[in-house]
Amino acid sequence: MKCGVVVFPGSNCDHDVYHVWKHVLQQEATFLWHQDETVKDCELVVLPGGFAYGDYLRAGALAALSPVMAAVKRHAAAGGLVLGICNGFQVLLEAGLLPGAMRRNASQRFVCSDVWLRVERDDLPFTRGLRAGQLLRMPVAHAEGNYEDSPQRLDALEAARLVAFRYTSPAGELDPAWNPNGAARAIAGICNPEGNVLGLMPHPERCAEEILGSTDGLAIFASALDSLRTARTPRTTPAARAARPERAGAEADAGADLEAKAQVASR
Repeated sequence: MKCGVVVFPGSNCDHDVYHVWKHVLQQEATFLWHQDETVKDCELVVLPGGFAYGDYLRAGALAALSPVMAAVKRHAAAGGLVLGICNGFQVLLEAGLLPGAMRRNASQRFVCSDVWLRVERDDLPFTRGLRAGQLLRMPVAHAEGNYEDSPQRLDALEAARLVAFRYTSPAGELDPAWNPNGAARAIAGICNPEGNVLGLMPHPERCAEEILGSTDGLAIFASALDSLRTARTPRTTPAARAARPERAGAEADAGADLEAKAQVASR
């Protein structure tokens, strides 16, 4: 399964995402330059964290106008998976692929710390390996993560079940003291109505291996991989599967390996 990691001038988490997909999950990965006009047949496109174009005007505002974003929009419209992390989430908002906007953190300070997230949706391509209500520990590192929208649009967002993650206390409770940036309704991540575009401020790629102190973030990438595999696998009859025992065995081994990784990530 091929993942394309978009590189804007100022991106600094692109190699982290590439490493998780290429070396941890052992899948094909490539970089997409901001001037590229296609996504090079990638099935998953990730907009990584960083400071695209120096965050001039607003975080993500200039990046949203780069040539590659036209290709990303076409990919999303065709049902392709798109994941925006931190600055990538800001780019998705500025590009209109997700609703709402980011403001400066309520503290007016850059925040760099671990936070607790509560999974609100477990039926998305990116969360199918998680369960609703599950708590995840992930790092954040941003100055503009204060998600906002009008009360009416926030109500619509909630009604449409587009909130994927919220900031909570370690006990899973909504508590302003555990909201790192003052985001409206403790929103840490949202999706589009179709569920194939997800943006979140925390960094799952920075907690995808044991050596980093947490593997909670790996479940998001493993879920995306599982979704892509499921979408690609053709439906066959038992007789057809029996006629291809070697391939069936290889697919079973690959599926078991992915399931094991997802179980480790969701502990």
